[in-house]
Amino acid sequence: MDTLIYDGIIVTLDERDTWYNPGYVFIKGNKIREVNSGQPPKELFSQAKKVIKASNKLVMPGLINNHTHAAMSLFRGLADDLPLDKWLDTYIFPIEKAFVNEEFTYWGTLLAGWEMIRSGTTCFADGYFCEDGAVKACLDLGIRAILAQGIIDFPAPSVLDPKKNILHAEQFLKKWQSVSELIIPAVFAHAPYTCSDKTLKFAKKLADDYQTFFFIHVAETKWEVEEIKKIHGFTPLTYLYHLGILDQKTIIVHANWLTREEVNIIRDTGVKVVHCPESNLKLASGLSPVPELLDKNILVALGTDGCASNNNLDLFQEMNTCAKIHKGFSLDPTIMPAKTVLKMATVYPAQMFSLNIGVLKKGNFADLIIINFKQPHLFPFYNPYSHLVYAVHGTDIETVIINGKIIMEDKKLLGINSPKIKTNIYNLANKIKLHLSPNH
Repeated sequence: MDTLIYDGIIVTLDERDTWYNPGYVFIKGNKIREVNSGQPPKELFSQAKKVIKASNKLVMPGLINNHTHAAMSLFRGLADDLPLDKWLDTYIFPIEKAFVNEEFTYWGTLLAGWEMIRSGTTCFADGYFCEDGAVKACLDLGIRAILAQGIIDFPAPSVLDPKKNILHAEQFLKKWQSVSELIIPAVFAHAPYTCSDKTLKFAKKLADDYQTFFFIHVAETKWEVEEIKKIHGFTPLTYLYHLGILDQKTIIVHANWLTREEVNIIRDTGVKVVHCPESNLKLASGLSPVPELLDKNILVALGTDGCASNNNLDLFQEMNTCAKIHKGFSLDPTIMPAKTVLKMATVYPAQMFSLNIGVLKKGNFADLIIINFKQPHLFPFYNPYSHLVYAVHGTDIETVIINGKIIMEDKKLLGINSPKIKTNIYNLANKIKLHLSPNH
């Protein structure tokens, strides 16, 4: 739809960090045709099929959540305040074995997508099992996504024989490649401690053969570092380097326990990093040396991780935490300035995935959000970057546009049957509760 948004604060996040107050954005089809200051030319009003007056509102690129396990929204609050190994082995893995299938992934991803859209996320990267369900959910929602089929070396949902995990992932890539401009299928190997060296090499080759992205959890906990050193003689990142699977299409998640030599390996191989501060804090896993990585010109993007370990998908809250935790840890208030953190959820991931989004400029896909600034916690207004990182909540989002299509308007999601989603989520949650009950 051709849409004109005018009389708002326009934060472009372009190379010059241009912002206008007031300004306008004109969308033609699924792309941005014009972004400028002041009032739009009269002819744009007649060309637009939809006109949105954005007085006392801020318009910016949609946020990009760079690591989720979306279907795990069904596990929100299921097992909290536990160390990662017990959390996984006692609760998450057994429940996944009992319940996760394509239907589970579909409804869990619908719930997660609903939450993400409402809080300003227009694109996300996901890694989980039965990702056919995730693809279908994203197409129903109209959200942009990089969806990676999970690979692990023990019986997993939909792949009871681990020997077939690579074959299953390849079938996923074949099925969904080029189906929609909103969907990029990819590969997700769970971790160095759950995948053998053979599996990791085959998984990376598969991603390379299909010219797509390879995701993996790396150096999340101190335990992982010691375990990989004990088994393979290397720290996790160095181990992956010796396997030959680190390159510009490799995206490592967490990266909390890195040596200086490993930081240099990341820089030299072109590997990208996803930082999940809230999940890492909640699980007491550690903290990634993000300021050092950024100083080395390494692309670092923000992710929420799954709802089972966060427990929400609000990237505005994630940005707030990211900026503050690194200042507190380093005892340096200049570390991780608001503008840099904002780019970790917009500009940097767009570069990471080679997507023409994350910046409001002519020719980019029209993925953008409109935020209501006429609220007590958002005025007076001096600096847009400060407000966006330190004051805005996900609940402040009013309108969401993805690929030129209005997905949410005045806080109402369009074309989504929310009562049906709720009913199916309640039914699945009740089955999980019954399974967890002492008498089961």
